[in-house]
Amino acid sequence: MVFTYKRRRSREVNVGGVTIGGDNPVRLQSMTSLSTMDTEGCVGQCRRIVDAGGEIVRLTAQGTREAENIGRIRQRLLEEGYDVPLVADIHFNPKAAFAAALTAQKVRINPGNFVDPGRTFRQLEFSDEEYAAELHRIDDTLTPFLELCRKNGVAIRLGVNHGSLSDRIMSRYGDTPAGMVESVMEFLRVCVKREFFDVVISIKASNVAVMVETVRRLVKAMDGEKMDFPLHLGVTEAGDGEDGRIKSAVGIGCLLAEGLGDTIRVSLSEDPEREIPVARAIADYVALRADAPEIAGNYCEGFDPIAPQRRESATVGKIGGTNLPVVIGTSEKADFPLTSDVASFVTATTDDKPESLNLDEKSVIILTTNHPNPTGAIQAWVHRASAAGIVAPIIPCLDYGDTEAGLAIIHASVDFGALLLNGISDGIAIKSSTLTPDEIADLSLSILQAARLRISKTEYISCPSCGRTLFDLQTTLRRVKEATAHLTGLKIAVMGCIVNGPGEMADADYGYVGAGVGRVSLYKGKQCVLKNIPAEEAVDRLLELIKCTMHNA
Repeated sequence: MVFTYKRRRSREVNVGGVTIGGDNPVRLQSMTSLSTMDTEGCVGQCRRIVDAGGEIVRLTAQGTREAENIGRIRQRLLEEGYDVPLVADIHFNPKAAFAAALTAQKVRINPGNFVDPGRTFRQLEFSDEEYAAELHRIDDTLTPFLELCRKNGVAIRLGVNHGSLSDRIMSRYGDTPAGMVESVMEFLRVCVKREFFDVVISIKASNVAVMVETVRRLVKAMDGEKMDFPLHLGVTEAGDGEDGRIKSAVGIGCLLAEGLGDTIRVSLSEDPEREIPVARAIADYVALRADAPEIAGNYCEGFDPIAPQRRESATVGKIGGTNLPVVIGTSEKADFPLTSDVASFVTATTDDKPESLNLDEKSVIILTTNHPNPTGAIQAWVHRASAAGIVAPIIPCLDYGDTEAGLAIIHASVDFGALLLNGISDGIAIKSSTLTPDEIADLSLSILQAARLRISKTEYISCPSCGRTLFDLQTTLRRVKEATAHLTGLKIAVMGCIVNGPGEMADADYGYVGAGVGRVSLYKGKQCVLKNIPAEEAVDRLLELIKCTMHNA
């Protein structure tokens, strides 16, 4: 019953009265975007997050001052009747983590920089003995922190980011999902050894495909060592607007639909309270599958559920085979209408037996379903078809009826994200009475881009802003987008600080990273080409860099 929706059973972790994991619903959280020393500003943002439905709030703590001020913020919130757990976000500074264990209800530490120094992209060489010594160093540093958290009833989050793996991990495992998993497993083994189990894990990336594969690999690794820690899901640097929502729904929704995930945060480059309705829409939509009927079937031979490859299909014109996934629709932006002299579209439902279809070499299957777990039903049908030797291209078609436009976008992103990231990728056919044909085509292309299967426009990798951000990120992102949106196919990163900046934007073509108060550094790929330039000049200098590079190409 691999296609039937069933949540992974995880242990419960109490965070200031909010329990994550077990039979609890998926918890929603966000993060303040102001300096944590701005007590009243942070209190206001926390209130708005809670009023929007947020259950946990995170604040950055660069140093002990910020960690201590979290206690003051918590007290002010309690005075106003807001008993919301606060999480301290720590990078590079173990002293701040120890201070936060006295004031916060949960402390997030990053295995990439809690013991190891910050990432510098250096290639390091370790003998097995030297590497073992590094693991002992993790134990020596982490254990006193765990004991302090135990004493104060504080939970921890081990938060690995693709962009902040240590040079030590990078040198042995490379910039890979396996490296991300090992980075957190090293810390989890210490937690288990010390019998500290109040741990939540996040393992994130701005590349949705990498994020999904890595979480799956983490669960497999934990299962292999009999660990059942709850999971925090999120896509880092998702951006803003519709693209940020689609990207988040594709990644988070895919994993939730597989039963993975106990708490989620949608990272948007917008005011933090705006993240909560998006998270709620994703979680609520997937939760509807809990009461869905069981779905019979199993994976076809050779399928890898951790890192699925695209299903092999015949080539019919420009559909299937090695062609990029197509968009079916009536808009001029779509690739094909449902009438074509290139292909013979055969409509089937998941109630039909694949073997009963009358197919020929021009057949393309348009697959629909009325099952309340649409992604499970479609995947089961496609695996059955593949096992029966059917090679005709398959394009799922889902109808969202009169669902409000914003929700229809989220729902379609969840569904097609799960299908595409699981190898069902010959195309997309979306129906909706609340979206225009052009909006449906744009949505389809955005989902394909989020899944990294087809690039049709500029992609923006931008952080959601926090107390570490060194410029007005929302305004800057808007300026960058206005100036570069016509540059189809580029990936441009706008990052508030260096914590994840150079690493998380490693596959971006260009990067704009906060380097200090009012100062910005510009990157071409992984290389910093302009350092510490005035922020007021940075967007124009970025455009000059792009134009110069394109001219010389």
